[in-house]
Amino acid sequence: MRGLLDRIQRAGQPPFHTLSVAEARAIYARGAEVLDLPRAPLARIEDVDVPGGDGAMLRARLYAPSLARLPVLLYLHGGGFTIGSIETHDSLCRQLAHRSGAAVVSLDYRLAPEHPFPAAVDDSWLALRWLADRGGAALGLDASRLAVGGDSAGGTLAAVSALLARDAGLPLRLQLLITPGTATGPAFPSRREFARGFLLDAPTIDWFFANYIAPAARSDWRFAPLEAEDVEGVAPACLVLAECDPLVDEGVAYADRLRMAGVPVELDIHRGVTHDFIKMGRALREASTAQAIAAGALQRAFETP
Repeated sequence: MRGLLDRIQRAGQPPFHTLSVAEARAIYARGAEVLDLPRAPLARIEDVDVPGGDGAMLRARLYAPSLARLPVLLYLHGGGFTIGSIETHDSLCRQLAHRSGAAVVSLDYRLAPEHPFPAAVDDSWLALRWLADRGGAALGLDASRLAVGGDSAGGTLAAVSALLARDAGLPLRLQLLITPGTATGPAFPSRREFARGFLLDAPTIDWFFANYIAPAARSDWRFAPLEAEDVEGVAPACLVLAECDPLVDEGVAYADRLRMAGVPVELDIHRGVTHDFIKMGRALREASTAQAIAAGALQRAFETP
């Protein structure tokens, strides 16, 4: 990991917060899968349209390792609510489908600042609801076995979607939260300890949040799930965290909050790695380990009667 950080620094890529949104998206798109494992071949890969908020039709991609009627994970990509797409997370979604034996539907939710909070929340929830109500059946999937997951900002959206599902009476088998943000601000020690030099820097976090949500709205639990009034009865959780990540402490805090409410939690903290490590499988064996852990949690959740 130290070697990777040194190489990234020598490459001299400008930080996202010093760029325009368009420039940041383009640079992220070019480099997002450089360290990912090669895109695994699967029996079924299809682009589909999914209804989102404000009447928008959103692009999504279905990954399935077979043509059988499979359980399904709705996957929400990372990128600070501002950058990223189904293309930047294609390799990771293929790996989750391949390793778990389940289908994955990756959603291109609307991005800020063009679509500020709560647009991404609305898109994620409506896509999950659509899969449960009719989309899963239309795609030949078993939507009675449904999970939601994501990394970074997508992990935040997955946690929020799981709470919305609980409130709507929609049963989920699992919420897969990979290095999620869960808090309103920089109160946790890891936000300071890993503020600079560990891939996701504090100024970039601030830039993402400034694009996405007004400061006055940041106590809304749909932005910071730790602020939810209660989390009792939410879907079982698997949290995959990185030790050297500014968001690690709030991830642990959310796991603790779930456990105190009686929610089954699997918590895996991967030592010596940074935010986004799960997308570095060409260079880090920890990435492959984390993908296997996430896939195993999905398998067990979907096999539960």
